[in-house]
Amino acid sequence: MSTNVMQRWVHWLASAVTALLVFAPAAATTAAAPQRPATPKPAATQSLTTQQLAGQRVIYSYTGLTPPTDLLQRIEAGEAAGVIFFGDNISNLTQISSVIQTLDAANAQSPVKEPLLLMTDQEGGEVRRLPGGPDQSEKQIGESSDPSTAAAAAGTDAGQLLASVGMNVNLAPVLDVFRTAGDFDDQYQRSYSSDPNVAASAGSAFVTAQQQTGVAATVKHFPGLGAATASEDTDAEPVTLNVSLSDLRSIDELPYPAAIAAGVKLVMVSWAVYPALDPNYPAGLSSIVVQQELRGRLGFQGVTVTDALEAGALENFGTEAQRGVAAAGAGMDLLLCASGQTSQGDDVANGLVTALGNGQLNSANFNAAVARISALRESVYSGADRH
Repeated sequence: MSTNVMQRWVHWLASAVTALLVFAPAAATTAAAPQRPATPKPAATQSLTTQQLAGQRVIYSYTGLTPPTDLLQRIEAGEAAGVIFFGDNISNLTQISSVIQTLDAANAQSPVKEPLLLMTDQEGGEVRRLPGGPDQSEKQIGESSDPSTAAAAAGTDAGQLLASVGMNVNLAPVLDVFRTAGDFDDQYQRSYSSDPNVAASAGSAFVTAQQQTGVAATVKHFPGLGAATASEDTDAEPVTLNVSLSDLRSIDELPYPAAIAAGVKLVMVSWAVYPALDPNYPAGLSSIVVQQELRGRLGFQGVTVTDALEAGALENFGTEAQRGVAAAGAGMDLLLCASGQTSQGDDVANGLVTALGNGQLNSANFNAAVARISALRESVYSGADRH
């Protein structure tokens, strides 16, 4: 073969290889595209304003049977992650379903297209915001002949009921392991058992069954309020639970790995102080509890949610805006503003905006939290599907 022919052959071969490298991926992408519907971008990657990004962290509330205009405006502007409903918001299933249609319609105007997180506490027994199941309390389930089966039935009941009116998050089940008869959890039958293994099996069964209905479950109150006495209520006042680290992990936290393995989507962190983990801060304001214990040691990768920011347990931790910033800094994703006033959610969101602007909150961590929330919103049942 002559030198010229060899050079031409080498040149042709190089060109052919280059063409394959350039065009083959494009061809493969083109062929695969019809089989891959586009996935909505997480809110963190959209062109959101700082105010909208902050709003993705905030759960609002209102009083009465009709959501106020200013809350609808926040939703339309893409400045709210969702709404929590209490008993005074609900007169019957038809009424709350109509309210949720209104909220969904407002969300349809929002630049953030994922479903709103629409939530309540439908634990069962005494703690039910909606008329309907689960009829049995957690204690009744735990004392039944087959707690796992009974808990699964309760999870299905709760999920189907919430989905029927357009809600998509249940702030249940409680995984607290009560210690003595009549204590904080047991007085309202909100604990499955004083045996952490029963709480683990029943809790994970509830989570699995409910989430099969498209409604996200929330396990609470990490790392556990089971040691609280009847009068130790974080809603009302600061509470310190002097439980040893060994007992915290072998009793209070024991139900959580099973729930995490079941794919639970949210964990609510308590406002009690646990000196064995962090003597200085309530759990929901403690990066040790949230980042090291829950995410690090137990491996939870889903969405964290605070208990109510107006709780008496936080009376020594500044304004509600300051509390929200502290919780976000500790690693809490969703901030629960449950006072019934839109202004509370606005104050917390504005506090986040300021803290982002002055560097008090890390923007990369903030966006990671928004991305987790966005993924949760994409994954849940949308009440708009019913309309």
